[in-house]
Amino acid sequence: MTKIPTILTDRLVLREPEPQDFEAYAAFMADARSVMNGGPLDRPAAWGSFAREIGHWTLRGYGLMTLVDKASGAIAGQVGFWNPEGWLEVELGWRVFEGFEGKGLAFEAAVAVRDFAYDTLAWRPLISVIGPENDRSLRLAKRLGARLERDDWQTPAGKPALIYRHPSAGALANAREEAHA
Repeated sequence: MTKIPTILTDRLVLREPEPQDFEAYAAFMADARSVMNGGPLDRPAAWGSFAREIGHWTLRGYGLMTLVDKASGAIAGQVGFWNPEGWLEVELGWRVFEGFEGKGLAFEAAVAVRDFAYDTLAWRPLISVIGPENDRSLRLAKRLGARLERDDWQTPAGKPALIYRHPSAGALANAREEAHA
């Protein structure tokens, strides 16, 4: 990809990161929930992390997108693709910021971005890297149809992680056809 796409869902705008997104990002990265994302971080370190994520787009041609809640215009989180040095392969990842959890926004965004990866980019099945204690992300991965593939991986930073494999585009299409039959 050379241009960061904008993807619209019923409740979200998924778009390229912008400088004004940093305040919500810094608040998330200061929280203990950011441990699998390299946090908690103070503001200067969060800025470096934010810049690194934006640079990922230049280096890899894909990255994380900002979730904007259509109803409020607020930054609700991030979703997209991540594959830094030392990663197994392209990951479909998500983060939902405080105040937006439990509303199904991560599911809505992840489905839209996964469909984009399969339908527009013709990518093969993606993985999600999840901390073993992150119950919300584990439930979301399962809701997305992903299955545990590995329970023995460690991130390059040495954090234990579970690897979930998402269904292929063909398997998703078959499941949709069966649901409508």
